Amino acid sequence: MNCDEFVELVTAYLEGALDEATQQRFAAHLSECDGCERYLDQIRQTVQTLATLPPHSLGGQARDRLLEAFREFHR
Repeated sequence: MNCDEFVELVTAYLEGALDEATQQRFAAHLSECDGCERYLDQIRQTVQTLATLPPHSLGGQARDRLLEAFREFHR
């Protein structure tokens, strides 16, 4: 697994949605790559921080634009 593939799989990893073989490849890459280890830690910290925000702190239009940006990023 290379770093690009690792980054693409981080969300699925955090959600526990990787199949066993991919999970093993992910873990193997993580054990060998300090940069991806830092990236994963940053994503975890971001998720934890965002989870502390009140549920309706983002306006509807801003929320919709943000969700669309994420959808476009993954296409």
